[in-house]
Amino acid sequence: MSSIIDFTLHIDVHLANLVSHFGIWTYLILFVIVLIETGAVVLPFLPGDSLLFAAGAISMTPAGQEAGLNHWVFMVVFFIASVVGDSMNYWILRTGGRELLNHRPFSIMIKPKYIEEAEQFFAKRGAMAIILGRYIPIVRTFVPSVAGLSKYNFRKFLEFTMIAALSWTFIATGAGALFGNIPFVREHFSLIIMGIVLVTLLPSVIGVLRSLMKKKKQQ
Repeated sequence: MSSIIDFTLHIDVHLANLVSHFGIWTYLILFVIVLIETGAVVLPFLPGDSLLFAAGAISMTPAGQEAGLNHWVFMVVFFIASVVGDSMNYWILRTGGRELLNHRPFSIMIKPKYIEEAEQFFAKRGAMAIILGRYIPIVRTFVPSVAGLSKYNFRKFLEFTMIAALSWTFIATGAGALFGNIPFVREHFSLIIMGIVLVTLLPSVIGVLRSLMKKKKQQ
């Protein structure tokens, strides 16, 4: 966990090292990281927003351009990785999720009523959950899982996933390309990345606090 935190907070340094060692193969490495973040249910803590921002920034540096990197290509790479990762996540839980519920610790953590609630939620607010969930770390990994587990319509899921992935990759990578190499941003990159992480986590924190307050009132 500490290595992931270090990688996230100093992602500009680590990414620069990747580019210097692997050059054009950086596309493939970052593709795999984004794919795993969304596709592997057990690895939701890999960097997402900060990685896209840093990739956009480094593509505009002399080192990035010398390596043949381009922020438009990064957008396409991240878009494909996001859609494929979400689809993998969805089908893993759709086909094998019910089996997992028969074994611990899943049988303890996930009750049948939770699945019923998830089905009702996606029937009413599936589009909102899929599109907005893409912008929230950790949540974006579990939204496809819940959609698959509740057997939400895959065609709708794929449609909303593509909309979310397209906007997410365009905004995050584009912001890095436009602002990542401004002297102030470059000098305070770690603080800005931390700010991005905190801002994207804020909706989740607010949601949890509201849920806790609601339960407390009911008691």
